Amino acid sequence: MTLSQILTPPIQKAIQALFDVTLEKVEFQVTRKEFEGDITMVIFPLLKLVKSNPVELGTKIGQYLVDNTEEVVRFNVVSGFLNIVIDDVYYLNFFNTIKNDEQYGFCSPKEGDKAIMVEYSSPNTNKPLHLGHVRNNLLGYSVAEILKASGKKVYKTQIINDRGIHICKSMLAWQKFGQDQTPESTGLKGDKLVGNFYVTFDKEYKQQIAALMAEGKTEEEAKKQAPIILEAQDMLRKWEAGDAEVVALWKKMNQWVYDGFAVTYKNLGVNFDKEYFESNTYLLGKDVVQMGLEKGVFYKKDDGSVWIDLTADGLDEKLVLRSDGTAVYMTQDIGTAIQRVKDFPDVGGMVYTVGNEQDYHFKVLFLILKKLGFDWAESLYHLSYGMVELPSGKMKSREGTVVDADDLMEEMTTTAQSISEELGKLDGYTDAEKAALYKVIGMGALKYFMLKVDPKKSMLFNPKESVDFAGNTGPFIQYAYARIQSILRKATFNLDETVSIELHEKERELVKQIALYPEVIQNAASHHSPALIANYIYDLVREYNSFYQSVLILGEEDNEKKVFRVQLSKKVGEIIESAFKLLGIQVPERM
Repeated sequence: MTLSQILTPPIQKAIQALFDVTLEKVEFQVTRKEFEGDITMVIFPLLKLVKSNPVELGTKIGQYLVDNTEEVVRFNVVSGFLNIVIDDVYYLNFFNTIKNDEQYGFCSPKEGDKAIMVEYSSPNTNKPLHLGHVRNNLLGYSVAEILKASGKKVYKTQIINDRGIHICKSMLAWQKFGQDQTPESTGLKGDKLVGNFYVTFDKEYKQQIAALMAEGKTEEEAKKQAPIILEAQDMLRKWEAGDAEVVALWKKMNQWVYDGFAVTYKNLGVNFDKEYFESNTYLLGKDVVQMGLEKGVFYKKDDGSVWIDLTADGLDEKLVLRSDGTAVYMTQDIGTAIQRVKDFPDVGGMVYTVGNEQDYHFKVLFLILKKLGFDWAESLYHLSYGMVELPSGKMKSREGTVVDADDLMEEMTTTAQSISEELGKLDGYTDAEKAALYKVIGMGALKYFMLKVDPKKSMLFNPKESVDFAGNTGPFIQYAYARIQSILRKATFNLDETVSIELHEKERELVKQIALYPEVIQNAASHHSPALIANYIYDLVREYNSFYQSVLILGEEDNEKKVFRVQLSKKVGEIIESAFKLLGIQVPERM
Protein backbone atom coordinates (compact mmCIF):
# COMPACT_ATOMS: atom_id res chain seq x y z
CA MET A 1 0.00 0.00 0.00
CA THR A 2 1.14 3.54 -0.71
CA LEU A 3 1.43 6.14 2.03
CA SER A 4 -1.61 7.98 0.70
CA GLN A 5 -3.65 4.74 0.83
CA ILE A 6 -2.48 4.05 4.40
CA LEU A 7 -3.17 7.58 5.66
CA THR A 8 -6.50 8.30 3.96
CA PRO A 9 -8.72 6.21 6.35
CA PRO A 10 -7.23 7.60 9.61
CA ILE A 11 -7.40 11.18 8.27
CA GLN A 12 -11.06 10.69 7.29
CA LYS A 13 -11.68 9.20 10.74
CA ALA A 14 -9.91 12.16 12.39
CA ILE A 15 -12.04 14.69 10.52
CA GLN A 16 -15.21 12.81 11.41
CA ALA A 17 -14.23 12.62 15.11
CA LEU A 18 -12.91 16.18 15.40
CA PHE A 19 -15.39 18.11 13.25
CA ASP A 20 -18.29 15.71 12.62
CA VAL A 21 -17.70 16.06 8.88
CA THR A 22 -17.30 13.41 6.15
CA LEU A 23 -14.42 14.04 3.74
CA GLU A 24 -14.80 11.93 0.59
CA LYS A 25 -11.31 12.47 -0.78
CA VAL A 26 -8.04 13.42 0.89
CA GLU A 27 -5.65 15.43 -1.27
CA PHE A 28 -1.93 14.68 -0.88
CA GLN A 29 1.24 16.01 -2.46
CA VAL A 30 4.97 15.51 -2.10
CA THR A 31 6.43 17.45 0.83
CA ARG A 32 8.54 20.37 -0.32
CA LYS A 33 12.27 19.90 0.26
CA GLU A 34 12.57 22.85 2.65
CA PHE A 35 10.13 21.34 5.16
CA GLU A 36 10.38 18.21 7.29
CA GLY A 37 7.93 15.55 6.21
CA ASP A 38 7.37 12.48 4.05
CA ILE A 39 3.95 13.32 2.64
CA THR A 40 1.76 16.42 2.78
CA MET A 41 -1.99 16.68 3.21
CA VAL A 42 -3.54 19.72 1.52
CA ILE A 43 -5.86 21.40 4.07
CA PHE A 44 -7.57 23.96 1.81
CA PRO A 45 -10.34 21.68 0.43
CA LEU A 46 -11.46 21.06 4.03
CA LEU A 47 -12.11 24.77 4.62
CA LYS A 48 -15.28 24.46 2.51
CA LEU A 49 -16.64 22.02 5.10
CA VAL A 50 -15.19 23.34 8.39
CA LYS A 51 -15.14 27.02 9.37
CA SER A 52 -11.68 27.44 10.86
CA ASN A 53 -8.22 28.61 9.88
CA PRO A 54 -5.95 26.15 8.08
CA VAL A 55 -3.18 26.11 10.72
CA GLU A 56 -5.62 25.21 13.48
CA LEU A 57 -7.25 22.52 11.32
CA GLY A 58 -3.89 21.03 10.35
CA THR A 59 -2.63 21.03 13.94
CA LYS A 60 -5.69 19.18 15.25
CA ILE A 61 -5.57 16.57 12.48
CA GLY A 62 -1.80 16.13 12.88
CA GLN A 63 -2.07 15.57 16.64
CA TYR A 64 -4.88 13.07 16.14
CA LEU A 65 -2.69 11.11 13.70
CA VAL A 66 0.28 11.09 16.11
CA ASP A 67 -2.00 9.80 18.91
CA ASN A 68 -3.87 7.22 16.84
CA THR A 69 -1.73 6.10 13.86
CA GLU A 70 1.41 4.04 14.45
CA GLU A 71 3.08 5.14 11.19
CA VAL A 72 2.94 8.88 12.11
CA VAL A 73 5.59 10.15 14.56
CA ARG A 74 5.29 13.95 14.22
CA PHE A 75 4.03 16.72 11.98
CA ASN A 76 4.30 20.41 11.15
CA VAL A 77 1.81 22.80 9.57
CA VAL A 78 2.77 25.44 7.02
CA SER A 79 -0.16 27.62 5.91
CA GLY A 80 -2.71 25.18 4.46
CA PHE A 81 -0.39 22.18 4.35
CA LEU A 82 0.00 19.41 6.93
CA ASN A 83 3.48 17.88 6.57
CA ILE A 84 3.47 14.37 8.06
CA VAL A 85 6.61 12.56 9.28
CA ILE A 86 6.50 8.76 9.02
CA ASP A 87 8.21 6.28 11.36
CA ASP A 88 11.35 4.50 10.08
CA VAL A 89 9.65 1.16 10.78
CA TYR A 90 7.19 1.82 7.94
CA TYR A 91 10.01 2.42 5.45
CA LEU A 92 11.99 -0.61 6.62
CA ASN A 93 8.91 -2.84 6.44
CA PHE A 94 8.04 -1.48 3.00
CA PHE A 95 11.56 -2.00 1.70
CA ASN A 96 11.74 -5.55 3.04
CA THR A 97 8.52 -6.46 1.22
CA ILE A 98 9.83 -5.28 -2.17
CA LYS A 99 13.61 -5.78 -2.01
CA ASN A 100 13.48 -9.26 -3.63
CA ASP A 101 10.52 -8.56 -5.93
CA GLU A 102 11.98 -8.80 -9.44
CA GLN A 103 8.69 -7.53 -10.94
CA TYR A 104 8.42 -4.58 -8.56
CA GLY A 105 6.20 -1.86 -10.04
CA PHE A 106 4.79 -4.11 -12.78
CA CYS A 107 1.21 -5.42 -12.97
CA SER A 108 -0.14 -8.44 -14.84
CA PRO A 109 -3.20 -8.28 -17.10
CA LYS A 110 -6.47 -9.17 -15.40
CA GLU A 111 -8.55 -11.95 -16.92
CA GLY A 112 -11.15 -10.52 -19.26
CA ASP A 113 -9.38 -7.17 -19.71
CA LYS A 114 -9.33 -5.82 -23.25
CA ALA A 115 -6.02 -5.52 -25.09
CA ILE A 116 -4.57 -2.33 -26.58
CA MET A 117 -3.02 -2.11 -30.04
CA VAL A 118 -0.19 0.40 -30.46
CA GLU A 119 0.66 1.54 -33.99
CA TYR A 120 4.01 3.16 -34.72
CA SER A 121 6.65 3.61 -37.43
CA SER A 122 4.36 3.15 -40.51
CA PRO A 123 6.95 4.29 -43.09
CA ASN A 124 6.76 4.72 -46.87
CA THR A 125 8.64 2.24 -49.06
CA ASN A 126 10.27 4.97 -51.15
CA LYS A 127 12.96 6.02 -48.66
CA PRO A 128 14.90 4.86 -45.61
CA LEU A 129 13.87 5.64 -42.03
CA HIS A 130 15.00 9.07 -40.84
CA LEU A 131 15.29 11.08 -37.64
CA GLY A 132 11.53 11.68 -37.44
CA HIS A 133 10.92 7.93 -37.71
CA VAL A 134 13.41 7.39 -34.89
CA ARG A 135 11.35 9.50 -32.50
CA ASN A 136 8.16 7.82 -33.71
CA ASN A 137 9.53 4.30 -33.23
CA LEU A 138 11.05 5.00 -29.83
CA LEU A 139 7.84 6.61 -28.57
CA GLY A 140 5.53 3.90 -29.89
CA TYR A 141 7.69 1.03 -28.69
CA SER A 142 8.20 2.57 -25.24
CA VAL A 143 4.49 3.39 -24.77
CA ALA A 144 3.65 -0.21 -25.68
CA GLU A 145 6.13 -1.51 -23.09
CA ILE A 146 4.84 0.91 -20.43
CA LEU A 147 1.22 -0.11 -21.09
CA LYS A 148 2.30 -3.74 -20.70
CA ALA A 149 4.02 -2.94 -17.40
CA SER A 150 0.87 -1.19 -16.18
CA GLY A 151 -1.11 -4.41 -16.60
CA LYS A 152 -2.41 -4.27 -20.18
CA LYS A 153 -2.14 -6.86 -22.91
CA VAL A 154 -0.55 -5.06 -25.86
CA TYR A 155 -0.14 -5.72 -29.59
CA LYS A 156 2.44 -3.70 -31.53
CA THR A 157 1.68 -2.95 -35.17
CA GLN A 158 2.54 -0.78 -38.13
CA ILE A 159 0.91 -0.06 -41.47
CA ILE A 160 3.45 0.22 -44.28
CA ASN A 161 2.61 2.75 -46.98
CA ASP A 162 3.67 0.62 -49.92
CA ARG A 163 1.53 2.03 -52.77
CA GLY A 164 0.78 5.33 -54.44
CA ILE A 165 2.43 7.90 -56.66
CA HIS A 166 5.46 8.39 -54.37
CA ILE A 167 6.31 4.68 -54.64
CA CYS A 168 5.97 4.81 -58.43
CA LYS A 169 8.39 7.76 -58.55
CA SER A 170 11.21 5.61 -57.10
CA MET A 171 10.25 2.69 -59.35
CA LEU A 172 10.23 4.81 -62.51
CA ALA A 173 13.54 6.50 -61.69
CA TRP A 174 15.18 3.10 -61.13
CA GLN A 175 13.70 1.86 -64.41
CA LYS A 176 15.01 4.91 -66.33
CA PHE A 177 18.34 5.57 -64.61
CA GLY A 178 19.09 2.52 -62.45
CA GLN A 179 21.06 0.42 -64.95
CA ASP A 180 19.84 -2.70 -63.10
CA GLN A 181 21.50 -1.68 -59.83
CA THR A 182 20.67 -3.87 -56.81
CA PRO A 183 21.57 -3.73 -53.12
CA GLU A 184 24.08 -6.52 -53.79
CA SER A 185 25.73 -4.81 -56.78
CA THR A 186 26.00 -1.42 -55.03
CA GLY A 187 26.64 -2.57 -51.45
CA LEU A 188 23.83 -0.29 -50.32
CA LYS A 189 21.00 -1.24 -48.00
CA GLY A 190 17.87 -1.70 -50.10
CA ASP A 191 15.94 1.15 -48.49
CA LYS A 192 18.83 3.53 -49.19
CA LEU A 193 19.11 2.44 -52.81
CA VAL A 194 15.39 2.99 -53.40
CA GLY A 195 15.52 6.30 -51.52
CA ASN A 196 18.30 7.50 -53.81
CA PHE A 197 16.05 6.97 -56.83
CA TYR A 198 13.26 8.96 -55.13
CA VAL A 199 15.75 11.86 -54.96
CA THR A 200 16.80 11.19 -58.56
CA PHE A 201 13.18 11.42 -59.69
CA ASP A 202 12.74 14.78 -57.96
CA LYS A 203 15.89 16.22 -59.57
CA GLU A 204 14.78 15.12 -63.04
CA TYR A 205 11.24 16.40 -62.41
CA LYS A 206 12.56 19.84 -61.42
CA GLN A 207 14.76 20.02 -64.53
CA GLN A 208 11.80 19.17 -66.76
CA ILE A 209 9.63 21.79 -65.03
CA ALA A 210 12.35 24.42 -65.58
CA ALA A 211 12.65 23.44 -69.26
CA LEU A 212 8.88 23.69 -69.81
CA MET A 213 8.74 27.07 -68.05
CA ALA A 214 11.56 28.26 -70.33
CA GLU A 215 9.24 27.38 -73.22
CA GLY A 216 6.59 29.70 -71.80
CA LYS A 217 4.51 27.36 -69.61
CA THR A 218 3.36 28.54 -66.20
CA GLU A 219 4.84 26.69 -63.20
CA GLU A 220 1.49 24.99 -62.54
CA GLU A 221 1.22 23.86 -66.19
CA ALA A 222 4.81 22.66 -66.18
CA LYS A 223 4.29 20.59 -63.02
CA LYS A 224 1.29 18.86 -64.59
CA GLN A 225 2.82 18.37 -68.06
CA ALA A 226 6.37 17.26 -67.20
CA PRO A 227 6.85 13.92 -69.03
CA ILE A 228 8.29 12.12 -66.00
CA ILE A 229 5.28 12.86 -63.76
CA LEU A 230 2.93 11.71 -66.54
CA GLU A 231 4.92 8.46 -66.77
CA ALA A 232 4.72 7.97 -63.00
CA GLN A 233 0.94 8.50 -63.08
CA ASP A 234 0.65 6.00 -65.90
CA MET A 235 2.70 3.48 -63.88
CA LEU A 236 0.32 3.94 -60.91
CA ARG A 237 -2.67 3.23 -63.17
CA LYS A 238 -0.95 0.08 -64.43
CA TRP A 239 -0.22 -1.03 -60.86
CA GLU A 240 -3.87 -0.53 -59.88
CA ALA A 241 -4.90 -2.54 -62.97
CA GLY A 242 -2.57 -5.38 -61.93
CA ASP A 243 -0.07 -5.04 -64.81
CA ALA A 244 2.27 -8.02 -64.35
CA GLU A 245 5.53 -6.19 -65.19
CA VAL A 246 4.80 -3.19 -62.95
CA VAL A 247 3.63 -5.39 -60.06
CA ALA A 248 6.79 -7.53 -60.35
CA LEU A 249 9.01 -4.43 -60.19
CA TRP A 250 6.96 -3.11 -57.25
CA LYS A 251 7.40 -6.38 -55.33
CA LYS A 252 11.13 -6.52 -56.04
CA MET A 253 11.91 -2.95 -54.96
CA ASN A 254 9.61 -3.10 -51.93
CA GLN A 255 11.39 -6.26 -50.76
CA TRP A 256 14.70 -4.41 -50.96
CA VAL A 257 13.19 -1.77 -48.69
CA TYR A 258 11.72 -4.30 -46.22
CA ASP A 259 15.10 -5.99 -45.91
CA GLY A 260 16.68 -2.60 -45.20
CA PHE A 261 14.01 -1.65 -42.66
CA ALA A 262 14.55 -4.96 -40.83
CA VAL A 263 18.21 -4.07 -40.21
CA THR A 264 17.29 -0.60 -38.94
CA TYR A 265 14.55 -1.92 -36.65
CA LYS A 266 16.92 -4.50 -35.18
CA ASN A 267 19.59 -1.87 -34.46
CA LEU A 268 16.95 0.44 -33.02
CA GLY A 269 15.64 -2.40 -30.83
CA VAL A 270 11.97 -2.24 -31.86
CA ASN A 271 9.62 -4.94 -33.12
CA PHE A 272 6.04 -5.60 -34.22
CA ASP A 273 3.47 -8.32 -33.59
CA LYS A 274 1.57 -7.63 -36.81
CA GLU A 275 2.27 -5.64 -39.97
CA TYR A 276 -0.38 -4.22 -42.26
CA PHE A 277 0.27 -3.03 -45.82
CA GLU A 278 -1.58 -0.20 -47.49
CA SER A 279 -1.72 -2.25 -50.71
CA ASN A 280 -3.95 -4.67 -48.79
CA THR A 281 -5.94 -2.08 -46.83
CA TYR A 282 -6.57 0.77 -49.28
CA LEU A 283 -9.87 -0.71 -50.38
CA LEU A 284 -11.03 -1.41 -46.83
CA GLY A 285 -13.79 0.81 -45.48
CA LYS A 286 -15.83 1.12 -48.66
CA ASP A 287 -18.35 -1.40 -47.35
CA VAL A 288 -18.52 0.55 -44.07
CA VAL A 289 -19.59 3.64 -46.02
CA GLN A 290 -22.72 1.78 -47.12
CA MET A 291 -23.43 0.82 -43.51
CA GLY A 292 -22.97 4.45 -42.49
CA LEU A 293 -25.35 5.63 -45.19
CA GLU A 294 -28.01 3.22 -43.95
CA LYS A 295 -27.51 4.44 -40.37
CA GLY A 296 -27.72 8.07 -41.45
CA VAL A 297 -24.15 8.75 -40.30
CA PHE A 298 -23.08 9.63 -43.88
CA TYR A 299 -24.96 11.36 -46.68
CA LYS A 300 -24.62 11.34 -50.47
CA LYS A 301 -24.26 14.48 -52.59
CA ASP A 302 -25.78 14.91 -56.06
CA ASP A 303 -22.49 13.96 -57.74
CA GLY A 304 -22.50 10.60 -55.91
CA SER A 305 -19.74 11.45 -53.43
CA VAL A 306 -20.34 10.46 -49.79
CA TRP A 307 -19.71 12.83 -46.86
CA ILE A 308 -20.16 13.19 -43.10
CA ASP A 309 -21.25 16.51 -41.56
CA LEU A 310 -19.35 17.12 -38.31
CA THR A 311 -20.08 20.85 -38.03
CA ALA A 312 -22.31 20.26 -34.98
CA ASP A 313 -19.24 18.71 -33.29
CA GLY A 314 -17.07 21.75 -34.01
CA LEU A 315 -15.37 20.15 -37.03
CA ASP A 316 -16.22 20.39 -40.75
CA GLU A 317 -17.71 18.24 -43.49
CA LYS A 318 -15.50 15.32 -44.48
CA LEU A 319 -15.39 13.34 -47.71
CA VAL A 320 -15.36 9.55 -47.20
CA LEU A 321 -15.98 8.32 -50.77
CA ARG A 322 -15.27 10.15 -54.05
CA SER A 323 -17.94 10.50 -56.75
CA ASP A 324 -16.13 7.85 -58.84
CA GLY A 325 -16.44 5.37 -55.94
CA THR A 326 -12.77 5.46 -54.88
CA ALA A 327 -11.78 5.66 -51.24
CA VAL A 328 -9.83 8.44 -49.49
CA TYR A 329 -7.33 8.02 -46.64
CA MET A 330 -10.08 8.50 -44.06
CA THR A 331 -12.09 5.62 -45.55
CA GLN A 332 -9.03 3.41 -45.48
CA ASP A 333 -8.26 4.27 -41.83
CA ILE A 334 -11.86 3.52 -40.84
CA GLY A 335 -11.66 0.14 -42.57
CA THR A 336 -8.22 -0.70 -41.16
CA ALA A 337 -9.30 0.04 -37.57
CA ILE A 338 -12.32 -2.27 -37.99
CA GLN A 339 -10.14 -4.96 -39.61
CA ARG A 340 -7.71 -4.88 -36.70
CA VAL A 341 -10.48 -5.65 -34.22
CA LYS A 342 -11.59 -8.51 -36.47
CA ASP A 343 -8.00 -9.83 -36.53
CA PHE A 344 -7.58 -9.38 -32.76
CA PRO A 345 -11.03 -9.73 -31.15
CA ASP A 346 -9.67 -8.95 -27.66
CA VAL A 347 -8.57 -5.44 -28.73
CA GLY A 348 -10.57 -2.79 -26.90
CA GLY A 349 -8.55 0.31 -27.78
CA MET A 350 -5.80 1.62 -30.05
CA VAL A 351 -2.93 4.08 -29.79
CA TYR A 352 -1.80 5.78 -33.00
CA THR A 353 1.77 7.17 -32.85
CA VAL A 354 1.63 9.86 -35.52
CA GLY A 355 3.05 13.41 -35.72
CA ASN A 356 0.98 16.40 -34.62
CA GLU A 357 0.38 17.53 -38.21
CA GLN A 358 -2.29 14.80 -38.26
CA ASP A 359 -4.16 15.98 -35.12
CA TYR A 360 -7.26 16.99 -37.06
CA HIS A 361 -7.34 13.75 -39.08
CA PHE A 362 -7.50 11.64 -35.93
CA LYS A 363 -10.14 13.82 -34.28
CA VAL A 364 -12.32 13.15 -37.33
CA LEU A 365 -11.44 9.44 -37.54
CA PHE A 366 -12.24 8.77 -33.88
CA LEU A 367 -15.49 10.71 -34.05
CA ILE A 368 -16.65 8.86 -37.18
CA LEU A 369 -15.92 5.47 -35.56
CA LYS A 370 -17.90 6.52 -32.48
CA LYS A 371 -20.83 7.64 -34.62
CA LEU A 372 -20.73 4.29 -36.44
CA GLY A 373 -21.38 2.68 -33.06
CA PHE A 374 -18.14 0.82 -32.28
CA ASP A 375 -17.72 0.63 -28.50
CA TRP A 376 -13.91 0.34 -28.74
CA ALA A 377 -13.89 3.76 -30.47
CA GLU A 378 -14.20 5.30 -26.99
CA SER A 379 -10.68 4.00 -26.25
CA LEU A 380 -8.77 5.39 -29.23
CA TYR A 381 -5.81 7.67 -28.56
CA HIS A 382 -3.64 9.75 -30.89
CA LEU A 383 -0.10 9.79 -29.46
CA SER A 384 0.61 13.12 -31.10
CA TYR A 385 4.25 14.20 -31.04
CA GLY A 386 6.15 17.29 -32.09
CA MET A 387 8.74 17.63 -34.81
CA VAL A 388 12.35 16.73 -34.08
CA GLU A 389 15.04 18.90 -35.58
CA LEU A 390 18.82 19.07 -35.58
CA PRO A 391 20.82 22.26 -34.92
CA SER A 392 21.24 22.44 -38.73
CA GLY A 393 17.46 22.77 -39.26
CA LYS A 394 14.59 20.92 -40.95
CA MET A 395 14.81 17.90 -43.22
CA LYS A 396 13.42 17.33 -46.72
CA SER A 397 13.14 13.78 -48.14
CA ARG A 398 12.80 14.75 -51.80
CA GLU A 399 15.99 16.80 -51.69
CA GLY A 400 17.94 14.09 -49.90
CA THR A 401 18.61 16.27 -46.85
CA VAL A 402 17.05 13.94 -44.29
CA VAL A 403 19.05 12.65 -41.33
CA ASP A 404 19.22 8.95 -42.05
CA ALA A 405 18.36 6.73 -39.04
CA ASP A 406 21.24 4.31 -39.70
CA ASP A 407 23.75 7.14 -40.06
CA LEU A 408 22.45 8.73 -36.86
CA MET A 409 22.85 5.49 -34.88
CA GLU A 410 26.36 5.04 -36.24
CA GLU A 411 27.22 8.64 -35.32
CA MET A 412 25.93 8.09 -31.77
CA THR A 413 28.16 5.04 -31.35
CA THR A 414 31.16 6.97 -32.71
CA THR A 415 30.45 9.91 -30.40
CA ALA A 416 30.18 7.55 -27.41
CA GLN A 417 33.52 6.03 -28.42
CA SER A 418 35.35 9.37 -28.62
CA ILE A 419 33.99 10.55 -25.24
CA SER A 420 34.75 7.18 -23.57
CA GLU A 421 38.30 7.25 -24.91
CA GLU A 422 38.77 10.78 -23.56
CA LEU A 423 37.66 9.60 -20.11
CA GLY A 424 40.09 6.66 -20.37
CA LYS A 425 38.33 4.20 -18.05
CA LEU A 426 38.31 1.11 -20.28
CA ASP A 427 41.62 -0.52 -19.33
CA GLY A 428 41.37 -4.28 -19.59
CA TYR A 429 38.50 -4.27 -22.12
CA THR A 430 38.91 -6.26 -25.33
CA ASP A 431 38.16 -4.49 -28.61
CA ALA A 432 34.91 -6.47 -28.91
CA GLU A 433 33.85 -5.46 -25.39
CA LYS A 434 34.64 -1.83 -26.15
CA ALA A 435 32.65 -1.90 -29.41
CA ALA A 436 29.63 -3.43 -27.63
CA LEU A 437 29.87 -0.85 -24.84
CA TYR A 438 30.09 2.09 -27.27
CA LYS A 439 26.89 0.90 -28.92
CA VAL A 440 25.07 0.50 -25.58
CA ILE A 441 26.14 4.00 -24.51
CA GLY A 442 25.46 5.63 -27.88
CA MET A 443 22.02 4.07 -28.31
CA GLY A 444 21.18 4.76 -24.66
CA ALA A 445 22.09 8.41 -25.19
CA LEU A 446 19.95 8.66 -28.34
CA LYS A 447 16.89 6.95 -26.85
CA TYR A 448 16.98 8.72 -23.50
CA PHE A 449 17.43 12.16 -25.10
CA MET A 450 14.44 11.49 -27.38
CA LEU A 451 12.19 10.05 -24.68
CA LYS A 452 12.87 12.42 -21.77
CA VAL A 453 11.02 15.18 -23.67
CA ASP A 454 7.22 15.25 -23.38
CA PRO A 455 5.93 13.70 -26.62
CA LYS A 456 3.72 16.70 -27.41
CA LYS A 457 6.70 19.06 -27.52
CA SER A 458 8.86 19.68 -30.55
CA MET A 459 12.51 19.07 -29.79
CA LEU A 460 16.01 19.89 -30.93
CA PHE A 461 18.25 16.83 -30.97
CA ASN A 462 21.93 17.47 -30.30
CA PRO A 463 23.96 14.22 -30.61
CA LYS A 464 27.01 15.57 -28.75
CA GLU A 465 24.95 16.91 -25.85
CA SER A 466 23.03 13.64 -25.51
CA VAL A 467 26.21 11.62 -24.82
CA ASP A 468 27.34 13.87 -21.98
CA PHE A 469 28.22 11.78 -18.90
CA ALA A 470 26.84 14.47 -16.61
CA GLY A 471 23.33 15.92 -16.40
CA ASN A 472 20.00 14.51 -17.50
CA THR A 473 21.34 12.01 -20.04
CA GLY A 474 21.29 8.28 -20.69
CA PRO A 475 25.04 7.78 -20.08
CA PHE A 476 24.77 9.59 -16.70
CA ILE A 477 22.17 7.03 -15.60
CA GLN A 478 24.00 4.09 -17.19
CA TYR A 479 27.12 5.11 -15.27
CA ALA A 480 25.19 5.03 -11.97
CA TYR A 481 23.99 1.52 -12.83
CA ALA A 482 27.55 0.37 -13.62
CA ARG A 483 28.78 1.87 -10.33
CA ILE A 484 26.11 -0.12 -8.43
CA GLN A 485 27.14 -3.34 -10.20
CA SER A 486 30.72 -2.68 -9.09
CA ILE A 487 29.51 -2.43 -5.47
CA LEU A 488 27.55 -5.68 -5.81
CA ARG A 489 30.57 -7.53 -7.24
CA LYS A 490 32.59 -6.54 -4.16
CA ALA A 491 29.80 -7.35 -1.66
CA THR A 492 30.53 -11.00 -0.92
CA PHE A 493 28.33 -11.18 2.21
CA ASN A 494 24.71 -12.38 2.57
CA LEU A 495 22.22 -9.82 1.25
CA ASP A 496 19.08 -11.69 2.33
CA GLU A 497 19.35 -10.51 5.93
CA THR A 498 16.46 -8.39 7.31
CA VAL A 499 17.87 -5.50 9.31
CA SER A 500 16.43 -3.14 11.90
CA ILE A 501 18.25 0.19 11.98
CA GLU A 502 17.60 3.89 12.45
CA LEU A 503 17.49 5.33 8.95
CA HIS A 504 19.92 7.98 7.80
CA GLU A 505 18.15 10.92 6.13
CA LYS A 506 19.63 9.90 2.74
CA GLU A 507 18.43 6.30 3.14
CA ARG A 508 14.94 7.49 3.97
CA GLU A 509 14.84 9.78 0.90
CA LEU A 510 16.03 6.96 -1.32
CA VAL A 511 13.36 4.54 -0.05
CA LYS A 512 10.72 7.24 -0.61
CA GLN A 513 11.90 7.63 -4.21
CA ILE A 514 11.85 3.86 -4.73
CA ALA A 515 8.29 3.75 -3.38
CA LEU A 516 7.10 6.06 -6.18
CA TYR A 517 8.00 3.64 -9.01
CA PRO A 518 4.69 1.71 -9.33
CA GLU A 519 2.69 4.95 -9.39
CA VAL A 520 5.04 6.47 -11.99
CA ILE A 521 4.46 3.47 -14.29
CA GLN A 522 0.69 3.85 -13.99
CA ASN A 523 0.88 7.61 -14.63
CA ALA A 524 3.17 7.12 -17.63
CA ALA A 525 0.70 4.56 -19.03
CA SER A 526 -2.36 6.75 -18.53
CA HIS A 527 -0.60 9.78 -20.06
CA HIS A 528 1.16 7.74 -22.79
CA SER A 529 4.39 9.49 -21.79
CA PRO A 530 7.80 7.76 -21.55
CA ALA A 531 9.11 11.15 -20.35
CA LEU A 532 7.58 10.44 -16.92
CA ILE A 533 9.65 7.24 -16.65
CA ALA A 534 12.82 8.91 -17.95
CA ASN A 535 12.64 11.83 -15.55
CA TYR A 536 11.71 9.61 -12.59
CA ILE A 537 14.86 7.56 -13.18
CA TYR A 538 16.95 10.71 -13.39
CA ASP A 539 15.54 11.85 -10.03
CA LEU A 540 16.18 8.39 -8.54
CA VAL A 541 19.80 8.41 -9.73
CA ARG A 542 20.38 11.92 -8.38
CA GLU A 543 18.98 10.76 -5.03
CA TYR A 544 21.21 7.70 -5.15
CA ASN A 545 24.31 9.76 -5.98
CA SER A 546 23.56 12.04 -3.03
CA PHE A 547 23.21 8.94 -0.82
CA TYR A 548 26.46 7.48 -2.26
CA GLN A 549 28.38 10.67 -1.48
CA SER A 550 26.89 11.11 2.01
CA VAL A 551 27.31 7.68 3.65
CA LEU A 552 29.79 4.84 3.65
CA ILE A 553 28.56 1.69 1.91
CA LEU A 554 31.12 -1.13 1.74
CA GLY A 555 33.35 0.80 4.14
CA GLU A 556 30.61 1.00 6.82
CA GLU A 557 31.70 -0.79 10.04
CA ASP A 558 28.18 -1.49 11.35
CA ASN A 559 27.23 -4.72 9.58
CA GLU A 560 23.45 -4.10 9.57
CA LYS A 561 23.89 -0.64 8.05
CA LYS A 562 26.32 -2.02 5.46
CA VAL A 563 23.91 -4.79 4.45
CA PHE A 564 20.99 -2.37 4.20
CA ARG A 565 22.96 0.11 2.09
CA VAL A 566 24.04 -2.58 -0.36
CA GLN A 567 20.44 -3.87 -0.48
CA LEU A 568 19.30 -0.31 -1.28
CA SER A 569 21.94 -0.02 -3.99
CA LYS A 570 20.89 -3.33 -5.50
CA LYS A 571 17.23 -2.28 -5.63
CA VAL A 572 18.07 1.06 -7.26
CA GLY A 573 20.09 -0.82 -9.87
CA GLU A 574 17.16 -3.17 -10.54
CA ILE A 575 14.77 -0.24 -10.98
CA ILE A 576 17.19 1.52 -13.35
CA GLU A 577 17.42 -1.66 -15.45
CA SER A 578 13.65 -2.21 -15.30
CA ALA A 579 12.72 1.37 -16.20
CA PHE A 580 15.34 1.60 -18.94
CA LYS A 581 13.92 -1.60 -20.46
CA LEU A 582 10.59 0.26 -20.68
CA LEU A 583 12.44 2.90 -22.70
CA GLY A 584 14.15 0.26 -24.84
CA ILE A 585 17.57 1.08 -23.34
CA GLN A 586 20.24 -1.39 -22.27
CA VAL A 587 22.44 -0.97 -19.19
CA PRO A 588 26.16 -1.88 -19.05
CA GLU A 589 27.68 -3.96 -16.23
CA ARG A 590 30.85 -1.87 -16.44
CA MET A 591 31.72 1.56 -17.82
